[in-house]
Amino acid sequence: MMIPVQQYIEENQQRFLDELFALIRIPSISSEEKHKPDMLATAEYWKRLLLEAGADRAEVCATTGNPVVYGEKIIDANLPTVMVYGHYDVMPVDPVALWKSDPFVPEIRDGKIYARGADDDKGQCFIHAKAFEYLVRNEILPCNVKFMIEGEEEIGSGALVKWCANHKELLKADVILVSDTTMIASDIPTITSGLRGISYLEVEVTGPGRDLHSGLFGGAVANPCNVLAQMIASLHDEKGRVTVKGFYDDVEELSDADRAELNKAPFDPEEYKRSIGIRHLHGEEGYTTIERIGIRPTLDVCGIWGGYIGEGTKTVIPSKAYAKISMRLVPNQNPEKIAELFTTHFHSIAPDCITVRVTYLHGGRPYVSPADSPGYQAAVKALETTFGKRPIPVRSGGSIPVIAAFEEILGIKSILIGFGLADDAIHSPNENFPIENLFKGIESASYFYQKFVELM
Repeated sequence: MMIPVQQYIEENQQRFLDELFALIRIPSISSEEKHKPDMLATAEYWKRLLLEAGADRAEVCATTGNPVVYGEKIIDANLPTVMVYGHYDVMPVDPVALWKSDPFVPEIRDGKIYARGADDDKGQCFIHAKAFEYLVRNEILPCNVKFMIEGEEEIGSGALVKWCANHKELLKADVILVSDTTMIASDIPTITSGLRGISYLEVEVTGPGRDLHSGLFGGAVANPCNVLAQMIASLHDEKGRVTVKGFYDDVEELSDADRAELNKAPFDPEEYKRSIGIRHLHGEEGYTTIERIGIRPTLDVCGIWGGYIGEGTKTVIPSKAYAKISMRLVPNQNPEKIAELFTTHFHSIAPDCITVRVTYLHGGRPYVSPADSPGYQAAVKALETTFGKRPIPVRSGGSIPVIAAFEEILGIKSILIGFGLADDAIHSPNENFPIENLFKGIESASYFYQKFVELM
């Protein structure tokens, strides 16, 4: 006999947490070579999860990088097919000293799971495995389901893009369902209607051929750290606009009406500042905070280093200085073009006393989800059923580079229903995920399938 999804969650909640915690404990950091064995171990764990949930087929598929986990349950080839996308890789945990508990030993505190990957994206992807399990075990799955779970989202999804191009037939579906985004608040269901793209680079500034004594050579030789700081400082003007020539040429400008609609989303500036520990908001002049995050492109330094940074003192003028730079992009901006514009600009502002090298690391195009599609409307109805209120669409400042690639390569639109919160500290120490959101996510995802079939 079929039981309601809320009852199923309640009866199985401890098992769900135990399974999720086992997944989180594997340190699947895709950017660190030493964790290659952990990537495979996590993929194998996901394969087992999908089979136990009711998939007829699940396998760990080799790629040019980390493996992709593919699973499926095809109940009728004539029925619609929903494909779930997620990622099992996580960000590095540095600085470890700022964590209140071991990043890979999940702890529950104040109703939240604290661990790396608790939200991004192990917890949110796990939602879909358990929603699928509920539908299969209660014999109410109304359509075909496929899973595609990768291990390189945090480093650009390069291997997955190639794998998708080689497996178009296998990946045929009517919609891609993704949970890797956030809600406005725990009681405000949210659909992410757009994502910014990204162009990510590393810059290297070289001065002398070796580190020099800062007393003997200071004042006579250009210091790469000083020069790099000056160059970076010049990348924004006094109005907060990026100074790279051509940076805004292709930016989609929203109408006043569209901007007004975007700003209807609930937003409390004081709470926003409090949640991230700042006193003042900052950004491009002429735009609200919501607009700066969702519809405007940005340039940020994600890391900067050079010279001696160890304990105590070492008086040197360093030979080299480095920075990693992330540019978030909006519709019509091309990541490769932006990288070329940045490279040309950075070389043009370099003084003769140093040399510059710019390396393009990865990129992804922006994405906008059509609000009139069956998948989008199914998400609206599913979230409304769970939360008792209509979800609010938002343009996310974040990037999931592969989402635009799915549309380009597979011809499939993605629907993004996230259950994280802004203060879940993803990519930061003490990442967390509210248990209530985990369970609300399972409930919402289970409703999506029937709503989607009804609208197709």
